[in-house]
Amino acid sequence: MTDSAIETVIIAADEADGRLDRVLAARLPALSRSRLKALILGGQVAIETRTIRDPATQVKSGDTVTVTLPEPEAAAPQGESIPLTIVFEDDALIVVDKPSGLVVHPSAGHASGTLVNALIAHCGDSLSGIGGVKRPGIVHRLDKDTTGLLVVAKNDRAHRALSKQFADHGREGPLKRGYLAFVWGAPDRPKGTIDAPLDRSPHARDKRAVREGGRQAITHWQLLESFKGRDGKPVASLLACTLETGRTHQIRVHLAHIGHPILGDATYGTGFKTKAGLLGPQAQAALAALGRQALHAYLLAIEHPDSAAGDVLEFHSELPGDLRRLRDALVAESPEAGLQRSK
Repeated sequence: MTDSAIETVIIAADEADGRLDRVLAARLPALSRSRLKALILGGQVAIETRTIRDPATQVKSGDTVTVTLPEPEAAAPQGESIPLTIVFEDDALIVVDKPSGLVVHPSAGHASGTLVNALIAHCGDSLSGIGGVKRPGIVHRLDKDTTGLLVVAKNDRAHRALSKQFADHGREGPLKRGYLAFVWGAPDRPKGTIDAPLDRSPHARDKRAVREGGRQAITHWQLLESFKGRDGKPVASLLACTLETGRTHQIRVHLAHIGHPILGDATYGTGFKTKAGLLGPQAQAALAALGRQALHAYLLAIEHPDSAAGDVLEFHSELPGDLRRLRDALVAESPEAGLQRSK
């Protein structure tokens, strides 16, 4: 690694008696939980001078925990010539506008053809290795079929700084993540907040669900437009969503939880398939052609990791073609009185 290979954590009083892996995950957001677990099991974590190999070890107030980060192995994924829409790039980071269908990093069933493969080809050896073999440079993710803005770290210092911003979720810093979502139905008020904990679904490991005792998850939404269907009632709407937390599938699960699942979401919106019959023929055709959830990461603001002055970079992404066609069809077929734009 180009930076220090040692991370040191002093356990605070309010962290005493917590599990080692959970405390480290909260204090070292640049390292994923699976990465931390592998480091602990591999003998790379010590409390004082004692090597710890049990992730469930309880820590005490004042303990000094050191995490040794081995030099990153050569990335297992190979570079592939995959076109990228690059919004911004310098020596510290790269911001891309991800298309639909592109998986962010290799995983089961997606060993190649990912954003990581494209980044390796584009950036060579400059990507941060702190994320481990499979995820060089990756600070946050978008679902395969979600389009929009995503930032990648090109060195370990940038990775640490960006990860801290994402862990804080913009509570004290300038980080902003904004999404546009076309949903079934229309909320009965102009804006709102969904505060509902998320955990793995008890019915499918690859799904998330609102569950008591899950991890805190908060989504803010604002109604931008509503569209009427053939029966003259609101059939769909466009929401702007911002995240106060960043859980897997958060927006998709939260919007389904309040009765407004995202159009085209085959995982969390299956109960609303019959709603398509209320759309006009143009909107039905646009939705059928979409083949994905109608969700787009349109806004990203970050503090540049190399800026002593706290320079903020803000990026905006227009709706991609398939979502533009969907919106145009909804507008065209919504009676004049039924199209409501929020002020």
